[in-house]
Amino acid sequence: MGSRRGGAQSDRPSQVEPLWLEWLALGGLLTFGAWLLGVKGVWHLLLTSDPTGLTGVIILVFLGATFWAGSRSRELQRQHLALQALTRQEAHAPLPAEGGGWAAQYLHALSAQPQDANAPLDLLLEDSHGPHQTAWWVNGIQLKLGLLGKVIGFSVLALHIGQLQSFDPAQSQELLKSLTAGLGIALLTTMVGLVGNILLGLQLTRLDRFADRLVADCQREGLRRQAQHAAAPPGGTAPQA
Repeated sequence: MGSRRGGAQSDRPSQVEPLWLEWLALGGLLTFGAWLLGVKGVWHLLLTSDPTGLTGVIILVFLGATFWAGSRSRELQRQHLALQALTRQEAHAPLPAEGGGWAAQYLHALSAQPQDANAPLDLLLEDSHGPHQTAWWVNGIQLKLGLLGKVIGFSVLALHIGQLQSFDPAQSQELLKSLTAGLGIALLTTMVGLVGNILLGLQLTRLDRFADRLVADCQREGLRRQAQHAAAPPGGTAPQA
């Protein structure tokens, strides 16, 4: 009796992790870091040292993707809370027609016993993981923009060197200034792209792991309901002692 009760409890999803609060904490750290860089004059240096504007584009892409990750973390946590509400019901309890979230839709599709047994899981994965694929593509764009800035920077450097007819010591200062401009474009855009790629990748990895757990808990709830339906006596009446 005790082992059966313990097994039933282990089939229930565990406590919902505070994903939304985790993102808020990360957002607070990023905001503090951005303020500190602004006080030190780093933002002014980054934006003025890159005449191509790629550094600003990478920063805007990172900010937009980070805010999307925040809204996505809130949605995933809301869906997991909706799943927890379903786990408190008995297997024979009717599923909510609306407002039950992805878990209710998955359980509805599972109870319909479609010809394609994988269809309910495929639909659930599309809801839980589908948008993340685009976010990972955007994360790769940051790195590609940084590499594009490197190519442009070294191209500018090569053009300045190719235009030299002869070395004039009187023009050495202007020459060094033009050469360092190309190097600045190459190094700064690459650095900003790498940092943005790492920070956004950290957020997306956390979202993927939370979504994996949500899908696993939905499947666990589906198995629990199927097991209770199979164990129920014919006619739906409980046996009397």
